[in-house]
Formats: sequence, C-alpha cells, structure tokens
Amino acid sequence: MDVTTIVFALLAIFVVWKLRSVLGTRTGNEQSPLDTFRRNAPEPQPDDGARTVLRFPGGGAEPEREPATPDRRAAWLRIPGVEEKVMTGLEAIASADPTFEPKSFIEGAKTAYEMIIMSYAAGNRPALQDLLSKDVFDSFAAAIAEREQRGETVDTTFVSIDRTTIEDAQLRPPTAQVSLRFQSKLITATRDRSGVIIEGNADKVVDMVDVWTFARDTTSRDPNWRLVATEAGA
Repeated sequence: MDVTTIVFALLAIFVVWKLRSVLGTRTGNEQSPLDTFRRNAPEPQPDDGARTVLRFPGGGAEPEREPATPDRRAAWLRIPGVEEKVMTGLEAIASADPTFEPKSFIEGAKTAYEMIIMSYAAGNRPALQDLLSKDVFDSFAAAIAEREQRGETVDTTFVSIDRTTIEDAQLRPPTAQVSLRFQSKLITATRDRSGVIIEGNADKVVDMVDVWTFARDTTSRDPNWRLVATEAGA
C-alpha cells in the first residue's frame, strides 16, 4: 500500500468519525423533541453575558449590501425566504444595526436550529446556554434534568432543512426580533433506561414545522442572536 492510499484511508476514517459525532445514531419520532417548549414569544430579554459560539449578523465586519433602499428592498425580496410582509421590520432592524443582512441571517438561523435540536437531544447544556435566552435555557435544562432522572435518552439524526422563511421581523428598540418558520426532516426516538424505545420510531423520517423567534440587543457588543421562543408551525 503506497503513502497516498494510506493518507486517503485516514481521511475517510476521520470524515466518518466526524459525521457520527454530529449526527449520532439513526432513530425516529412522530413529534419534535422540543414540543414541550413551544410557546408564543415573550418580550425578548437578551443575555449579554453568554459566550459567543455562533455568530449571527450583527457585529463584526460589514457585509456587502445594496446602498440604496429601493435597490436593497428588491435585492432582499430575491432572497429565498424573504417576503414583502416582513420588509418593513427588516429595514427597521437594518437601520438600527447596519451589519444586519437577511440572507446571512437566515443561514445563521438554520445552523442554530440544527445545533439546538442536536444539543437538546444530547443534553449538552453548555452549547444550549450559548444559543438560548435565560428563560428558554432554564426550561430546556429542567426538561433535560427530568429526562436524566428517568434514565431516558434521546437519539436524533438531523436529516435536512427543506425550507426556511421569515415569518415576522420587528424592532422594539433596542431589541431586534425575527421569527422564522423551519420545515425540516428528523429521525428521533426516546429510549428508557433499558434501551427500549418509548416514543418515536427508530426507522422513520418525519416532517417537522417549527416557528422559532430569535432576538438581539442592537446596542450590545455581543453579536449573537439568541432563541427566545419556540412554537409548533401549522
């Protein structure tokens, strides 16, 4: 076996290991693992003290933007997931935070959506704390603790996000708040302490619809947006 073959073999092993560490075990469920926490959005309370893990737009380098408002509006409407009904809110947020740009915001929110679902399933409190408001984190942490006391585990595979749209955008000075509808596919199951599946289906991909609201204090040096509420989408 030559050196090139060995190198590619090692790379293949590393890629498989990374995928398993991100996706976990393939399992299934008929409902979202976050159903317990779905509720209407409260008045957002940004948490400036948490560590920065996922950088949403709002802080850092200035992104490329259309300088003229009419041109910018037309450009934003060409972004998948942006509709005319939310344009006033998006422009108000951009006026308060010149680094805000809907396309990169949507991509950041999709990353956060997957990270939060996978972190909740794994019981990864530190990762959740960096992405959630204090109230939402407290609810998630309490549910994780109850699950651990019962000896239950959640195995989840994140399959895909099929569509993401901005449902609402508001500026309540100094807080910007954006709600997004995620249409996704998951495989997730809950097992009891003996390993028996008590909820879900280990072999079934299910379609999910979630509406999540993210918020950020536009006057803060912290560039992160944090999840302030979740609810089931129709």
